[in-house]
Amino acid sequence: MGYSMAGYRELLAVEWNDNAVATFQLNFPDVPVYHGDIAKLSVTGCMKLAGLTGPGQLDVLDGSPPCQGFSTAGKRQMGDSRNQLFREFVRLLEGLQPKVFVMENVPGLVKGKMKLVFAEIMRELKATGYQVKCRKLNAKWFNVPQSRERLIWIGTKQGDPSYPGAGSRLVTVREAFTNIGNPGPIQFPTGACERITKEMKPGEDGNDAFQRLNRTSVRRWFGLKRLEFDRPAKTLVKSILSGQIHPLEDRYLTGAELKRIGSFCDSFEMIGDLSIRWSLIGNSVPPLFMRAIARHIRQELLTPLLAGSEVSKERKVQE
Repeated sequence: MGYSMAGYRELLAVEWNDNAVATFQLNFPDVPVYHGDIAKLSVTGCMKLAGLTGPGQLDVLDGSPPCQGFSTAGKRQMGDSRNQLFREFVRLLEGLQPKVFVMENVPGLVKGKMKLVFAEIMRELKATGYQVKCRKLNAKWFNVPQSRERLIWIGTKQGDPSYPGAGSRLVTVREAFTNIGNPGPIQFPTGACERITKEMKPGEDGNDAFQRLNRTSVRRWFGLKRLEFDRPAKTLVKSILSGQIHPLEDRYLTGAELKRIGSFCDSFEMIGDLSIRWSLIGNSVPPLFMRAIARHIRQELLTPLLAGSEVSKERKVQE
């Protein structure tokens, strides 16, 4: 959606999650989808599905290899097989030879033992012949009402990779919920989680309330967070059980509220119950965040490159 907002025409999506594919096709019916294991998608097959006749035709290749193995919210296991899926992105990058590539992942990749994997990823990307940079950006500085840090790699065949400048104003939860109308079906925490939720104050996580109730420092319920109206939301994760609680009401955010926090437009359609919708938004790159990156790439990296190509063609004709 971010690329569409920035004026791009998408040629192919690659996804293996059934619900994510169904949701994508519902919202982008004209974009072909490879629904399956990326390891089984050949470069030739990828070009055929995308309507490309050879390497070098593609402007941008964008990928977000699964991040669960790197995330500080998970177990951070070095041997997690998902940690190696970036190699499939590198394989397609070498075969497609796009003018620019973008790759996204969690900031946990540059913390602790995962730094070894980060260094390996950088070596593999640079070995493809691209100029490569990686920077940690926070979506809250790009009109997204959510504090969400992500590593963004940008690689170019010609010129130096660069990034969009951050904004100076934050969008608050209050602004995000303005004129939201009917927020949709409501789901309430149950059991012990319900008791913790009722004790949470705006800006607190569940562990703060747990410590007040039990007078102990044992870390529990810290995944739950009650939002503050006058600040951006905390990072949305994929599980509703570690989710965001409404600033005033003792309930989880609804699907409509999740879309606002994720910077999706109200018309974006999602399939499945609230837990599935939570997973979709929690796994996504916020569209307004991606729009800023995509616009910058188009204006600062692709346009000069294409303009230079046109000059080159003109000189050849004159000669």
